[in-house]
This record gives sequence, C-alpha cells and structure tokens, in this order.
Amino acid sequence: MQRISKTFPGDTPGLQWTLEVLTFKGTDPAAPKAYLQAALHGSEFPGVAALHYLIPALEKAESTGQLLGDVTIVPNANPIGMSQWINGEHQGRFELFSRTNFNRDHFRVEDFDTSSLPALDAPIAASVRLKAELLRLALPHDIVLDLHCDDESEQYMYIHQNFWPGMKDLAAALNCTAVLTWDLTADAAFEEAAAHPLLATKADAPDYKRRAVTTIEFAGLADVSAEKGQADGQGLYEYLVHRGTIIGKSTLDLASFNGPVTPLENVEMVRAPIGGMVFYHVTIGDVVSEGQKLVTLVHEVGNPSAETIVTAPQAGRILTRRHVRFVRRGDDLLKLLADKPSKTAKAGSLES
Repeated sequence: MQRISKTFPGDTPGLQWTLEVLTFKGTDPAAPKAYLQAALHGSEFPGVAALHYLIPALEKAESTGQLLGDVTIVPNANPIGMSQWINGEHQGRFELFSRTNFNRDHFRVEDFDTSSLPALDAPIAASVRLKAELLRLALPHDIVLDLHCDDESEQYMYIHQNFWPGMKDLAAALNCTAVLTWDLTADAAFEEAAAHPLLATKADAPDYKRRAVTTIEFAGLADVSAEKGQADGQGLYEYLVHRGTIIGKSTLDLASFNGPVTPLENVEMVRAPIGGMVFYHVTIGDVVSEGQKLVTLVHEVGNPSAETIVTAPQAGRILTRRHVRFVRRGDDLLKLLADKPSKTAKAGSLES
C-alpha cells in the first residue's frame, strides 16, 4: 500500500488542506479497478468505519498476491467539511462560505479525459478544487463507490437505472434493504459526475456490466461501531472478490437482496406542514397504508387539541427518519418508498 498526502492551499494566507489517498497495486492490468471514498459529507462516518476494516484486508491481499485490480481509497474525502464546527456542532454537509452541499455541483466531463479539470492549486475556491481532484482520482476506475449515510435509516443505495440489475451483487454484499434508481437529475452529485462519461457515451453498447457507480447510504449517522464497520468492510471485500478485483471464491447470494427497487419519482419526502416538536409513530422499515398516522407535531405545548397529525400520502415503506426531534415548517421528516409516483415530490435532489 502506498499512502499519498495531497496538500493543497486554502483560500486565505496560512491555510492548507491535506487529502490522504491510499493506493493498492494489483497484479493484473485487465482486472476491474476500484475506487472508494467516504465522508464527502464531512460528518458522516459509517463509511469511514467500513474502510477502517477494509484497508487491512486489502493490504493482506496485496502482500499475498491476491489483489488483481488496482484499488484507490480516499478514507476522508472532505478535509474541509471535517474541520467545520460551529458552537460545538459538526457542520460537514455544506461548505460554510458558499453554503453549497459538498455533494452537489460536481464537474461533469463528456468522456474519461480529466485534463480539463482545474488543478489542486488553481486560482479558485478550495472546495471546487477538491471536487475536481476527487473526480480525477475516481474516473480511471471501473468501480466507483461513494460511501455516505442518512439520518436514521436502513442501509440502501442510489444507482442510475442503467446499472440495475447489474449491481444487485453490491446490494446483496452490503445487506441493503432498498435501492433507489434515478434517470435524470439536476444537482450533479458525485455519483452522477462519476457515471456521466458512460451515460454520455455514443457507443452502441455501453459497458454497464463491468462498471459500477453508486452512492451507498450505510444506515444512519449514529450507526458507527466496530461491529458494523467490520460487517460493512467484509461486505465490500466480498463484493470486490465477486467482481474479480480480488482472487477468491465468491459466496454472494444475489437472491439475498429482495428489497424494493424504487425510482426517485416514487419516493415521498414527507415534510412538516408546521414547525414543532416531533413524535414519530412509525420507525424505519415499517410498511404503512395510505392515511396512516406517521408523525405528531406539537406546536402549542400543553394543548393536545393544537397538535398536527401528519399521515401517509400513499402506502409504502419507511426508509428514513430525521434524527432531530424539533423541526421548522417545511422540513423533511421521513422518506416513504411507494409503488407509484409522488404527487408532491419535487424535481431534482430529494434533500438539499
């Protein structure tokens, strides 16, 4: 394993950032190459925990000649977001200066040539240079996995519809309970940027079987433990064995994934019609019927007659909940996976 520290200047005198990149050299140039990054949202650590246990396994595979394809890992993909704290609260999702989500507005190139991307020392904002560097690192690889987490959540992943069902092996390896598929989006998340050259190709038969690009939501913010990290790290390792990046006998049972595969337009983002304290009546994984009570919002303390009840807009499965218990009017409360398009879902990103 080679550990490379990429240091780049901040936006003011005396400030600089360091991006650590781990590279593992395979023995077969024709084998699938893999890129994994975690904590693009600087306060999300379940994916970091998974990499903490995957890295030693990759070191062993490399040293024993079992690693066929090159692997690149960026365990903390956002040193800027990791450093952002306000009054004791970690603020890793949005860049404080621009107020831009770190997983939005990534570069999209029409092919796999990254020579037009700005360098790490270009005269533009550090957060933009970081996005360019991450894409430059990722695009030479066949497999690109962006490791995230949700608030309170089941384990699930986002993929472009063209990669399904070819990526059912990853859903099985990571014990995902759901897959969300997308076609066109307007927010340019990292996953979309990494998939764009293949989606934009003029080839008659794009190679969606060899390549894999996804955002994985490793359950919720608080789901960080040695036990879960080991299980997720082992799942990633077994997936790389199955794909042929690592020598080994694959034990994956694709049938073990039997969760819903839901287009984004069928995802109901249930929002708060009024601000207040949150009482949940359902938990993640629950299957609910249309009109079922989901949440009580308390906006006049001590007056039960003033409570606001939020019900299910249609039948479906509860995928996520917010971890906070006090919300503003219009805030997201939970994600509901449904069988038909939402009448209320907005175009583009599910959340800001």
